[in-house]
Amino acid sequence: MASTANADRARDLLGRVPLVDGHNDLPWALRDLCAEEETADATTPSRGPRGGDVFAAAAGVDLRVRQSDLHTDLVKLREGRVGMQFWSVWVPCSLEGDSAVTAVFEQVELVRDLADRYPDHLRVATTAAEAESAFRDGRIASLLGAEGGHSINSSLGVLRALRRSGVRYMTLTHNENTPWADSATDEPVHGGLSEFGRDVVREMNRIGMIVDLSHVAPTTMRDALAVSSRPVIFSHSSCRAVADHPRNVPDDVLAELAARDGVCMITFVPRFVSQRYVEWEDRLRDAMDAAGEKHNDLTARDRFEATWTAGGPPPAVTLHDVVTHLEHAREVAGIDHIGLGGDYDGVKTLPEGLEDVSGYPRLFAELLDRGWREDDLTKLAGANVLRVLRANDE
Repeated sequence: MASTANADRARDLLGRVPLVDGHNDLPWALRDLCAEEETADATTPSRGPRGGDVFAAAAGVDLRVRQSDLHTDLVKLREGRVGMQFWSVWVPCSLEGDSAVTAVFEQVELVRDLADRYPDHLRVATTAAEAESAFRDGRIASLLGAEGGHSINSSLGVLRALRRSGVRYMTLTHNENTPWADSATDEPVHGGLSEFGRDVVREMNRIGMIVDLSHVAPTTMRDALAVSSRPVIFSHSSCRAVADHPRNVPDDVLAELAARDGVCMITFVPRFVSQRYVEWEDRLRDAMDAAGEKHNDLTARDRFEATWTAGGPPPAVTLHDVVTHLEHAREVAGIDHIGLGGDYDGVKTLPEGLEDVSGYPRLFAELLDRGWREDDLTKLAGANVLRVLRANDE
């Protein structure tokens, strides 16, 4: 446990400089939470309420009150000193075509609705300047990131419409390939980016939407870095040299990312953070393959894992495992090219010490204990990713 003095220093630092979290799935978690309340059969997979019901249902959750079923609420955000949040406007890969497009715009509106409902706490921001202004005014700057390129339905017009709606980054894939890009957790089809995939990256550069390379295959990472004329990010990924999961970033990509002035936002997801957890997950994947189940289908994986006992309980993961990734990324990419992307409310469990969004001061206190300078922690907290956002604002 960090010293009391450094715990105080961490809270003070995060009161003065903006902490930018790169990825939070609260919008879809609210849909799922409301859908569970609407159905008597909790074992039935749900994609959440649809249309106007999304907003009516979410309005029934008062985020000003601590929520035991969520990693994120306004109480925890304030305790965690979160100053700027990229809210994920994610849609599952099971939604395709027009359904995916409809859902992603519903997600955008849901975030805007939350900001309207809690104006004393949240303010939508679409540029670095707007985010910094919100932080100075004591609001949590609410930025938007679209997770999964399938949500544009292979349409540059939809991509442009998302940008006009205020979405500032798009993750090129989620857990499955798109028709134009390979995912890290699917069988390769394109060898990285197709020619249309390269066009998507070029168009994102043109309209000022940040290219996000979390979830994509290493071949896609390298293709996108070669094509992009603007700095890119990994909104929620960790280091493959530390935990050998395909969702993590190889060292050569970290080095190239730094050479192109991008940022890797280290995530807290246990299966991406701990090598022991990776090995446990491999056994789960093998069991699912044997049962004819798709491991990269989140609903199927959660359902299977709930009853799977052959592999024993998942290994414990702690804040110190996250620190190992931060220190490795700092060594390979440099202090100017790292950030934080917790993936809160996008996974069931988080590391001990980082169980919800209130844990960020504990992480910064631990880094102070390890000798990190406050100037370096300012860069990690948000200065680095704000630089990338500003470079894509132009």
